[in-house]
Amino acid sequence: MNAATPSAAGRALPARVSLIVPCRNEVQAIAGLCEAALAQQLPPGVELEVLVADGRSDDGTRPWLQAFCEREPRVRLIDNPARIVSAGLNRCIEQARGSFIVRWDVHTRYAPDYVAQCIAAWQRTGADNVGGPWCAQWPTGDDDEARWSRAIAAAFQSRWVVGGARSRDAAYEGEVDTVYLGAWPRETFARVGGFDEQLVRNQDDEHNLRIRRAGGRIWQSARIRSHYQPRGSLRRLFEQQRQYGYWKPFVMKKHGQPASLRHLVPGGFAAALVAGPVASAALGLLGAWMAAGTIGAAWLAMVVLYLGFIAAVSTAVAVQRRDAGLLATLPAVIAAYHLGYGLGSLRGAWDVLRGRQPDAAFGRLTR
Repeated sequence: MNAATPSAAGRALPARVSLIVPCRNEVQAIAGLCEAALAQQLPPGVELEVLVADGRSDDGTRPWLQAFCEREPRVRLIDNPARIVSAGLNRCIEQARGSFIVRWDVHTRYAPDYVAQCIAAWQRTGADNVGGPWCAQWPTGDDDEARWSRAIAAAFQSRWVVGGARSRDAAYEGEVDTVYLGAWPRETFARVGGFDEQLVRNQDDEHNLRIRRAGGRIWQSARIRSHYQPRGSLRRLFEQQRQYGYWKPFVMKKHGQPASLRHLVPGGFAAALVAGPVASAALGLLGAWMAAGTIGAAWLAMVVLYLGFIAAVSTAVAVQRRDAGLLATLPAVIAAYHLGYGLGSLRGAWDVLRGRQPDAAFGRLTR
């Protein structure tokens, strides 16, 4: 099959694929990313171009890219003065010459046929966005960072931690509400627009919601394989999840609905954790001792049940992974996932209700 030959579904192979990569301060990882991109095994007749949107890096990434692009014409450096992912993606899309566009992340490892499988999934399904499952890389080593990374990766893939999201199911093939990274025929952007540059996080969820509201389809294929490198500390995980949670209310404000109902659960749980003691104390001050005691008992029961839930999930995951060492780190990791996301959601909702612009503190890098 060549670039002019249609597939069984009637969709011709693209003559050129544009691989787009937003980055900032990635001097340790950018060389590996470029090498992996240029080593992709593409169908015969398909050309590849790589566009890297650098967000004004100050760690040596930019001069390295400039020198590499001079040697390798298939890679182009795109300036991203806004420094955020959504803007970087849009600058790449504007300058991309391919009819099929594939997004990559610097902190992910890709199968050699990743791009080819994205093209094949689109040819089979005609979906407006295709991608693979969001799988965490399993770290090795015995230092503290490796131990925390293993716990974070294990929690990342657990349906009990992430709410049953199909995007974390490595075996799932079918329609989804959102997908990791993404690959699009150019017509998708012509129809629904690019990424919302008001969003520092969750720009992919918002864009996928826009696709679905426009009647489009998002498809996940287990054949599109990659492994994401998780954070290496509890603090960075908590900050990452707090950012993810913070930007969800801004997506909901824009569309009048969440991208998925599961996104509301952590915020509701965090609200109950905060409101329970406050309500109980306020009722006590007003002399409503019975009501205060009832609320206090309900709050305590919720906390005990949640701690039991964490213990049960941690044990189940440790048994599944055959790694008893996870029991020392998983409980804190699960709590960081839920509470970070939930508290971030509450803060974002508070800013939305007050009509405030997004807080710049929630746009900083968390790695």
